[in-house]
Parts: sequence; C-alpha cells; structure tokens
Amino acid sequence: MKKLLSAVLSMILITTLFVGCGSKTNKNAKELEINKDKVLRVWSFTDELKKPLEYFEKKYGIKTELTIIPTENYASKIQPVLESGVGAPDVFTAEIAWVKQWIDLPYWENLSEDPYNADEWEKDYVPYVFNLGKDSNGNVKALSWQATPGGFIYKRWIARKVWGNDDPAFVGEKLSSMENFFKAAEELKKAGYKIVPDEGAIRWFAKGSDPKPWVNEKNELQLTQAQIDFMDYQKKLRENEYTAMAPEWSPAWFASMQGPVPFNAGWDKLDKVKSDKKVEVFGYVMPTWGLHYVIKPNAKDTAGDWGLTSGPSPYFWGGTWIGVYSGSDNKGAAWEFVKMMTHDEEFLNWWYQETGDLLSYKPVTDKVKDTASDKFLKGQNHYQFFLKEAEKINPNIVTKYDQGIDNIWGNVVSEYVNGKKTKEQAINEFYKQVKNAYPEIITPLDKQ
Repeated sequence: MKKLLSAVLSMILITTLFVGCGSKTNKNAKELEINKDKVLRVWSFTDELKKPLEYFEKKYGIKTELTIIPTENYASKIQPVLESGVGAPDVFTAEIAWVKQWIDLPYWENLSEDPYNADEWEKDYVPYVFNLGKDSNGNVKALSWQATPGGFIYKRWIARKVWGNDDPAFVGEKLSSMENFFKAAEELKKAGYKIVPDEGAIRWFAKGSDPKPWVNEKNELQLTQAQIDFMDYQKKLRENEYTAMAPEWSPAWFASMQGPVPFNAGWDKLDKVKSDKKVEVFGYVMPTWGLHYVIKPNAKDTAGDWGLTSGPSPYFWGGTWIGVYSGSDNKGAAWEFVKMMTHDEEFLNWWYQETGDLLSYKPVTDKVKDTASDKFLKGQNHYQFFLKEAEKINPNIVTKYDQGIDNIWGNVVSEYVNGKKTKEQAINEFYKQVKNAYPEIITPLDKQ
C-alpha cells in the first residue's frame, strides 16, 4: 500500500512539474517585453491623451511622445506612415469615421490573439463601442474608453423665461417629435430666441429617426425617407429664421454658447461682422464630448444653468478608438498604455473624476451612474441620461463610407436649403457625386 501510495504521489509530482514547466514556458513565450528605455510614440488627432500620457509616465516610468495631427489632415498624414512603417507610432487612435476604413487593414495588432486576449473583456463594455472595434472576422483591433451618445444641451434660463419651466423632462417633451420641435422653435422665436445655431444641427436626428447604413450588404446606396424629410425640415428652419445662421465650428457658433451673436455672421470673425441684429441660441445638438470639450469651455460665465435632455430621436456622434500598431517594436509598452486607457479601473476612475467623460467600461460606470452629478448642468445626472441613450445605439449603421457620404449629403442639402437646387436636383447630384467618389457603390442611377 505504501509503495502504491508512493508511486501515485511520485506520478502526481512528475505530472505537476511537467505541467508547471510547460505552462511557464508557454507563458514566457507569450509575454510582451516592456523596454523602459524606449520612448512610447503615440499619434492622435486630439489632445485628450496629454493627461493620460502624463499619468502613464508616472505609473510606469516610461517616457512618451504625443504627436497631434489636426483632424482634417490626420488620415492623409498617418496612412502612408502606417503603410511604410517608417517613423510610425507605437500606438495610434482613430475617430469613428476612420475606424471602419482601417479595421480590416493590417495597421492595428490583432488584440484577440495571445498575449492580448481582449475578447475576454467584451462583457465589460458598452456593446456598440466594443463591437465597432472588431474587424469583419470578429477580431478585436481597437478599443475605446468612451461612449458618445448624443442629446440636446440647452440654456435653462431661456426655458424658464419662455415656458416657466427648465426641467429636462419638460423640455424633452417640448422636443419629442419634429412637430413639437417646430412648435417650440416658433415659441422661442416669438420670445426673441433661436432654437439651434444652424440648420445642419438637426442632421443627427435624421440619422436617429431611421437608423440605416448609407451602404447595405448588397453595396447599394440607401437614402432613407427620413433623410429626404429632413431636407425640408432644414429648409423650414431657414425660411422661418428659427436659427442664428451660425455655421457649426464658426466663430459665431462658439460665441453663441456664451451669449448673443450677430445674426447670419457666416464664417467671418465676429469683430468683422457688420450687423445690428443680435440673437441668442437656446440649445445645441451635441454628444458627450460636445458637452465637456466644446460647450463648457465656451460657456464658463453661465456654468450651472444648463440642462441636458433628449430630442426627437436618439443618435451618436464621434468617439476615439485606440490600438497597437502592428509594426511597432515596442508592443509591450504600447499594450500597457492601451490597457490603461481602456481597462484600468484605477485610471478610469481618475479619468471620470477629471473629465466627467462617459466611459464605455461598465465596472466603473455601474459604480458612479447613480451618484453622478454635473455642476455645469445644475447638478443633473448626465451619466444616467447618456447611458440610457447609449443602449439605443446600433453599431451596424456605421460603414467605411460614412465620412465621405456624409460630406456629400451635407453639401447637396445646403444647396437645396440655400435655393441653389431643387430637391430633385439635389438628390440626383448626391447620387452622381457618390458614384464618382465610390464607383463600386450601386446608386439609383445605375438602375435607370
């Protein structure tokens, strides 16, 4: 019996040693080397990574270098570098407009494989955010720390003056359909206010009212009835002077967040605008980042008297995805930074406190969503609102063509609104321009 027991114990010991050695060897083979003497190079189109990189340097003792390329030049600057590998970054980001263009190209490391195994994290994220980072084979190529559902961000004092009520639920009901939206616009106009800064602001509601991708699985262009209807909605806003005619991203657009601006200032600097008529804008169709990085910095004097509510339909806008460059020789440090940005609870808690940004990482959002409060919004819980809106997002409507087709559509709608084209002419021009830009897409012109 003793001999049998001894033999069994010996076998267990040998097996354990064998398995242990095998596991150790495999683990070492899969580990990424972190060289603290190398500088981690990061490229992005936004400066929002500045503070996270400072945090990373202190935590890991690794020097970093951030290269910021303006959004309008980002794709044209970074893509040739990623192709050649010469001077390429170790980590790079992509805005939602580029994610689908790059996700199936060999630029980002496959994070579904060892030693990354990012697939195991899926349950930790807002679903649409995680899914948008997957390629056509279901491999995770990029991750994001944020979710970007949208809302209607408004000036409470105007709501009180016009309607005697600034509560988000009340204002949301005022904007709950396009019919109600125009009733509210008329009431605001009579009181001397403009409902939105420009006609293009409502384009996001068009996407949300009938969410379909621009190009379907058959590679056919899809112009929905909602998009066509919103051509008339935008024209109605113009004809009735319901907006300030302050184009998005123009000096007047930014200035309107703080107070009255000259009506129809166009793209001129405000000190060059000759206009005796000044108007004040009621609200803005903006996503999560629009609240924190656009409105707050430009409305400091009115902080604490803003509100957040829903419009006629849910929508989402933008977002930043991040991944490891497949040709990097510093993947260990690169992966540590990507992990910190997207899956490090300590960092993400700090980032939430620092920015109020809506995180995509649910272990943190679950802890803060019931107690979140934004002083700028008069103490309103923006987290609960945005998280509910995020649940309505369908990632399947995002395509690699979105940025180009959005621009084409926006331009032809502007020509219609400005009276340069009839609706039919604008739509036909849209089909022609899409076909010229993307010959592989089937448009209604191909079926004539």
